[in-house]
Amino acid sequence: MFKTGKRLLIAALAVSAPLFAGAVSAQDQGLISIIVNDNSNPYWFTEGKVARETAEELGYEANVSSHKGDTNAESRQIDTAITNQAKAIILDPANADGSIGAVRKAVDAGIPVFIVNAEINQQGLAEAQLVSNNAQGAALGAQQWVQEIGDEATYVELEGAPSDNNAATRSNGYQTVLNQYPTLERVGSDVANWDRTQGYNKMQSMLQANPDIDGVISGNDEMALGAIAALKEAGKLDEVVVGGFDGSPDAIDAVKAGEMAYTVLQPVAIFSEQAVRLADQFIRTGETGLDGEKQLFDCLLVTADNVDRYTAPFVLAQQ
Repeated sequence: MFKTGKRLLIAALAVSAPLFAGAVSAQDQGLISIIVNDNSNPYWFTEGKVARETAEELGYEANVSSHKGDTNAESRQIDTAITNQAKAIILDPANADGSIGAVRKAVDAGIPVFIVNAEINQQGLAEAQLVSNNAQGAALGAQQWVQEIGDEATYVELEGAPSDNNAATRSNGYQTVLNQYPTLERVGSDVANWDRTQGYNKMQSMLQANPDIDGVISGNDEMALGAIAALKEAGKLDEVVVGGFDGSPDAIDAVKAGEMAYTVLQPVAIFSEQAVRLADQFIRTGETGLDGEKQLFDCLLVTADNVDRYTAPFVLAQQ
């Protein structure tokens, strides 16, 4: 079972200062290797940036690389971390099943691995898996989406990469809520792999098949932003409710502009920092202090009503 990291989230979100007061100079603590999915995506960029800054604050050298969903690239990056004698690896895995071998390779080399954001489908390899509570976040988003669109509408869904368990968890979470309203009809769905350009292209295709839809519910912000661009181009954005998931800066701007109804914020800035601090504790003591490998961090809803509390990328301050 997952353990909820709510105390960590609540404490970390009660901020009035920048996330870090400033990183200290790297000392001779060794290297922490940080491997994310795609640094060009603001979500994963923040994930890597926060992890690197935390490692440097704690006196480690740190490097960030990205595999872009390619398990072969991920495996090579793990090999590099082993060659460089990393003290720990912070990994956002490329594939729930396909990344298991790379994690095992690092563990066999004596390097502890701390998983962030996406899961692997095997417990007992990583020292910890720190992820957003995607089921909770999806329910939160779907409830808000219904509030915005009403209980009678036609809609389409944009889904994330099938290799990432988060995609299915969010889609299932949406349907658990939306299926309670028999007059809400999903007339189309397609995989856009978390990507803005694919979201744009898939939205164009779905609009051709269903030109009079009332809403779009998306597995992440990048796909939702692509859909918004397609809807704008078609002159239909004012007629369609769009909901996102991540809490990215661009999505926040879209919420402020009235183009996106809401986004579900994932506390990536919180669990990325926590993963590095757990790694440091494990390096120093041989223990994480956790009562379970998997830790869930609750998501937060961002709407026009509270968007001004967005104080930094993927951080929503308490009232």
